[in-house]
Amino acid sequence: MRYRRLGRTGLMVSEIGFGGEWLERHSERECREVLAHAQGLGINILDVWMSNPEVRKNIGLGIAGSREKWYIQGHVGATWQGGQYVRTRDMDRVAPAFEDLLRLLRTDYIDLGMIHFIDDDGDWERAMSGPYIEYVRRLKAEGVIRHIGLSTHNPLIAMRAAQTDFIEMILFSVNPAFDLLPPTDNIEDYFAEEYSGALKGIDPVRAALYSLCEQKDVGINVMKGFAGGRLFDARRSPFGVALTPVQCLHYCLTRPAVASVLVGYDTAAQVDEAVAYETATDEEKNYAAVLAGAPLHAFPGGQCTYCGHCRPCPAHIDIAMVNKYFDLAAMQPRVPATLREHYRALPHRADECIACRQCEPRCPFSVPISDRMKQAAKLFSEG
Repeated sequence: MRYRRLGRTGLMVSEIGFGGEWLERHSERECREVLAHAQGLGINILDVWMSNPEVRKNIGLGIAGSREKWYIQGHVGATWQGGQYVRTRDMDRVAPAFEDLLRLLRTDYIDLGMIHFIDDDGDWERAMSGPYIEYVRRLKAEGVIRHIGLSTHNPLIAMRAAQTDFIEMILFSVNPAFDLLPPTDNIEDYFAEEYSGALKGIDPVRAALYSLCEQKDVGINVMKGFAGGRLFDARRSPFGVALTPVQCLHYCLTRPAVASVLVGYDTAAQVDEAVAYETATDEEKNYAAVLAGAPLHAFPGGQCTYCGHCRPCPAHIDIAMVNKYFDLAAMQPRVPATLREHYRALPHRADECIACRQCEPRCPFSVPISDRMKQAAKLFSEG
């Protein structure tokens, strides 16, 4: 495993990291096994944004006895309310949730205290003034969090963060499809004028972000490196060709300021797939041939990456999981029986959607969630 300096935090993090969100659907034993396997291969950075007490407890048990071998990226503002994840800046919720994170992870400090999920200017203003940011700064002063970071999908918010004097690193969504997202819908009308040849089609705002982070020594950890797995399937990839995990990882790790790609794992075999990057040949890493034929408009909006930020749902539907099962089923001529059973095992299914659309403004990728719930309900109800 190779290690990289995470900007001015000075932390030397494994370039292949661990995004913990898929552990939510696994038992304590399974969590222990995959965490131990990752640790054994040299992975040393773990993102825990999830607020579910059960997964926090399982992760805490999984790293018990080896806490010092992990850099934990813990989020301030991810709370558990009424059995669901809720993002909030309400200090009556924020502080107890963070204290709960410490307790369940069996630690008295978090290496990277993350200002959780800011994607718009309004939330930036709310978070950066008043008791929320005062609490984050106090945790830092007391040594409860060692470094302050911020998570976002929006490159403009990421640039604002990089220009502060206290945010030391960013958790940002990077992959070759997202990087080609245009600033307007009419990108093909002025591509030649607005995009320099050196960028090779990268959105100038994102290119500027990477450059700024490098200049300011603000490290980037990557989320959504595989675009929710869409890049592995030619039918769902915006390039019309499938990329491999190694190619996706190499793309991310060749962006300026990037230190680690945090991959979500269900199994030890998936950890092996990602860590195979460390011994891959230059030919196996090469993504250039695929990107050479990429459309200028690249990744279309409205596609779910199963990030879970749409929660909470008044009907308690696990929207991300329904969307994942729906996408997998829609790729097949007929819905596989095992997939249908997985869907039916969900405690709340798509047909319970009340079409309130409260989830849609929270989606970073503009997914028409209510419409997709109707489509999923119809697909899984058919014989």
